[in-house]
Amino acid sequence: MTSIEQTNATAEMERIFKCQQDAFRRNPMPDAGQRVGNLKRLEKALIRRKGEIAAAIDQDFGCRCKDESYLAEILPSLEGIRHAAKRVKKWMKPSRRWPGFLYLPASTRVIYQPLGVVGIITPWNYPVYLAIGPLVGALAAGNRAMIKMSAFTPATAEVVCKMMAEIFSEDQVAVIGGAPGLGSAFSKLDWDHLVFTGSTSVGRHVMRAAADNLTPVTLELGGKSPVIIAPGMDMAEAVPPIAFGKVFNMGQTCVAPDYVLCPRPVVDEFVSRFADVMGGMYPTMAENSQYTGIVNDKEYQRLHALLEDAVQKGARVVEVNPAGEVFAEVRKMPIRILLDVNEEMEVMQEEIFGPLLPVVPYDKLEDAVAYVNDHPRPLALYYFDRDKQNIDYILTHTHSGGVSVNDTLVHVTQDDMPFGGVGPSGMGQYHGHEGFLALSKAKGVLTKPKFNSGKLIYPPYGRVVHRFIYRFFMS
Repeated sequence: MTSIEQTNATAEMERIFKCQQDAFRRNPMPDAGQRVGNLKRLEKALIRRKGEIAAAIDQDFGCRCKDESYLAEILPSLEGIRHAAKRVKKWMKPSRRWPGFLYLPASTRVIYQPLGVVGIITPWNYPVYLAIGPLVGALAAGNRAMIKMSAFTPATAEVVCKMMAEIFSEDQVAVIGGAPGLGSAFSKLDWDHLVFTGSTSVGRHVMRAAADNLTPVTLELGGKSPVIIAPGMDMAEAVPPIAFGKVFNMGQTCVAPDYVLCPRPVVDEFVSRFADVMGGMYPTMAENSQYTGIVNDKEYQRLHALLEDAVQKGARVVEVNPAGEVFAEVRKMPIRILLDVNEEMEVMQEEIFGPLLPVVPYDKLEDAVAYVNDHPRPLALYYFDRDKQNIDYILTHTHSGGVSVNDTLVHVTQDDMPFGGVGPSGMGQYHGHEGFLALSKAKGVLTKPKFNSGKLIYPPYGRVVHRFIYRFFMS
C-alpha cells in the first residue's frame, strides 16, 4: 500500500467512525427487539455464507479443511449468537439494589447502557470466530462496531466485509480490510471500547495507543498454555484430547496446548501413544487436505527457526510423521515432540503457535505446579486427572485465563462462561453475559421521592439528628 493509498484508507476509516458516532447519538438505547433483530440477521448471514467462508479460509491458509472451519468458526459463532439472542432482554433489565437504612426512602438501581462505538481487532488464526464473538457482545449491548481484519487473511476479510455490508448499514457494523499499516491508525481512534485479540507483543502497542484516549480495552492475548498430566492418569484417556488440541488448526490457536508436564516415568509412554493417536487421525499429512497448513511463509520460517534453535541447544526431536512423507513445496509441518528441553531454548520462552510440542518431565505434582507458577500466567491450563482433591489443588494453586479438566480447547466455546486472560495473557473477559457487561456501562441510579431524608443532615452540623446518626451507625 502506497502512502497515498494508506492516507485515503485511513481517512475512509475515520469517516465511518464519525458516521457511527453520529448514528449512536441518534439512537443511544436500542430496545431489545432491535438488538435481537441484529443478532438474527447475523445468524442467517453466517449460515448462508458458511461454505464461502470456509473456502476463503482454506485459500488464506493454503490448506484448511471445511470441517475445521465449521467446527472452529461457524458453529461456535452461531451458538454464541443464539445464546445472546435468547437472553438479551433479560440482561437489559435494570437490577434493583438496596440503598441502606441511612438513605431511605430512596430507591437504587443499575441500568445497563450501551457504550457507543466499539472497535474490534481480529487476528488471522480464527478470523471469523474472533470477529463474531466480540461483535455479538457489542450488538447485544446495543453498540455500533467496526471490525479490523488481519492482513494475513485477505480472502476471508473480503467475504466478511461483503457479508456485513449485506445485512448492516455502515453506521451499524463496518469491516475494515486487512491492508498493512491500518492497524495502528485503527487502535488510535477514540473508541468507547476496544477489543484486541492477538499476540502479547502487539497487545502492548495496542494498549499504549488506546491509553492516549483513555480507551478501555479488552485484550485477549496468549502465552504458553500448559498441560499437566497427573501421576497415575490413564494415558489412553489423556493423550487423544491433548493430540487433538495441539494439531487442530495446526496448533495455530491461542489456547493450544503449548507444552506438556508429564510424570517422568511415563514420558516414553506419552510419546508412543501420541504417535499412535496421530497416526489414527492423520495417516498422511503432507498431501492430506484435512491437515491444516501454516498460514504464511513468515510463520513457517519462524517455526523452523524455533525448531533449529531447540536442536542446537540440546533438544531431542521425535518426528510424528505416520507415512514418513517429505514435506516439500507445501506449507505444512509434521508434529514434532521435543524432549530434553531447557529454559535457554526459544521454544520454551515464547508462545509456539504451531506443531512443536515440548515435554517437560516432573517428579511430584507440586513440582509441576511450581513450574507453571514460575512462568507468566497463561491463557489456558489443561489438567488430566480423576482425583477430585488433586483437581481442586490445581485450580486453587495456579492462575490462568481458563481451565479444561480432562479435555482441551472446548472451555473457550462455552457461552455461559467468561473467556479472558490474566496478566500477560490478557485483561478483561467476554462471551455471553460477561460480553454484554464488558461492553455496557453499568450505571448506578439513585432516586429520591418527594420526601428527601438527605435534608436532615444539611448544615448547620451538631444538631440532634447528627448526634443520633453517629451514635446509631458508627458505634
